Amino acid sequence: MLQDMQQRQFRRGRIKIPMFVVCVGLFLCFSNVNASIHEYRMEAFSPKSDAFFFHGGSEGLYASKLHEPTTDASSETKPSFKGKSIISFDPVTFVRPKETAKSHHQMQQNTGLVEAIILEVKDRARIGGSSLKSDAICCDKQLADQGSCNQGEVIIQHNPNNLGWPKRIKTFFQGDNEEAKMDVETVEINSTGMYYLYFMFCDPQLKGTLIKGRTVWKNPSGYLPGKMAPLMTFYGLMSLAYLVLGLAWFLRFVQFWKDIIHLHYHITLVIALGMCEMAVWYFEYSNFNSTGTRPMGITLWAVTFGSVKKTLSRLLLLVVSMGFGVVRPTLGGLTSKVVLLGLIYFIATEALELVEHLGNINDFSGKAKLVLVLPVAFLDACFILWIFSSLSKTLEKLQMRRNLAKLELYRKFTNALAVSVLLSIAWIGFELYFNATDPLSEFWQIAWIIPAFWNMLAYCLLVVICVLWAPSRNPTRYAYMEGMGEDSDEEGIALTRNSGDMAMKLERQAIGDDLEEDKRE
Repeated sequence: MLQDMQQRQFRRGRIKIPMFVVCVGLFLCFSNVNASIHEYRMEAFSPKSDAFFFHGGSEGLYASKLHEPTTDASSETKPSFKGKSIISFDPVTFVRPKETAKSHHQMQQNTGLVEAIILEVKDRARIGGSSLKSDAICCDKQLADQGSCNQGEVIIQHNPNNLGWPKRIKTFFQGDNEEAKMDVETVEINSTGMYYLYFMFCDPQLKGTLIKGRTVWKNPSGYLPGKMAPLMTFYGLMSLAYLVLGLAWFLRFVQFWKDIIHLHYHITLVIALGMCEMAVWYFEYSNFNSTGTRPMGITLWAVTFGSVKKTLSRLLLLVVSMGFGVVRPTLGGLTSKVVLLGLIYFIATEALELVEHLGNINDFSGKAKLVLVLPVAFLDACFILWIFSSLSKTLEKLQMRRNLAKLELYRKFTNALAVSVLLSIAWIGFELYFNATDPLSEFWQIAWIIPAFWNMLAYCLLVVICVLWAPSRNPTRYAYMEGMGEDSDEEGIALTRNSGDMAMKLERQAIGDDLEEDKRE
């Protein structure tokens, strides 16, 4: 039942996503994105069986820390929720149709009931009449006569191991009032789990009722949803990792600054972008955890840094695979194609990241971003095919020219890249299995490892490139050369005069073929 409600809620709101993507640029610099503060702006309830429901939010919450109860210093009666997990209704108002309100007398009481139901995902079967051998969600007269429930209310079978849960909060319309406001209430969470909030009513006369207001969800350590909380620590550690790599690369860069080639500047840019991306994400999560809101400006910077770094990282792998600066001095006619692919990839990745980080505040996203995931996956496949195709051609040219040092360098690079692709394929399979077997985010506590893996893999590949193409006193071991003489001296290959002449002829022929190929492209 809970999964059906989730799917209905997605269908109800899915057409809002394209509008969000179009409009996000218009108000990005002027607004905050509410994160663990779930806002409801005159939204409608959806029918399900004999009930109507509205999904108010879902997040992973950790159990409150045990400590002595205290009061807020600003008020003797206001309790302090420091170190506690809570869901706070702050406030929530229900608005029923005028026709329904006018059908009741002004002096009548309890002329309509809306229930707020908070449940842990493992208790989902306790909502509805399944335990009473009934398909109904609402209690009818027959079940009420049996003493199983109260007529007109949602059927809830409480958990004997967690008294009072699932939790029900009732709000009644009074007389002919069009609005009913929930009492300001805070529910403390004492058990770690994935929690769902639903607003429901059984009275068909309330059809057309709207909801407005907000709820605030908070973990013991802050406002970060449980699925996202470990990522703040991860981004902090990755920032330090990029800082260490950047310092090591900078010292090497300065030490051999006279022997720097163009490729080294590209590597430096990717390291700097990675450092900035991880640092901005850490501060964005830290701010989110402290305030419960995500300023769009900071989130946009983090998303943009990430998209630019992903794009340049893939372009770096591609141009290295093509032998740029090693086998060929320029990319020739391929430059425009490489730039076009990079631009398309940046746009697709930026759109996906914006929807993922700005368009959804719940702990599940599912099908909502599928339409944006597919283009990114297709472009990644294009990069992989082009990279390995280019590597094959580069290795063939190096073998033909007998550049043994460069050949060994590219073989190591090919092996590292092949391992990373195999790991990626295996991880994609695991990710698909994980998402398919966990539609309700029951394993939310380990979900953070999925995005963390991709960041770690990108970092490891960057380290491999930094080691293989590190600045040195002998840049000719990977720099483009016009002839074979210097390469042969450096590699220490003892050639006879005849074999040396043959190698020179092959080199000149290969260079001529490269130039002709560039012109054709």
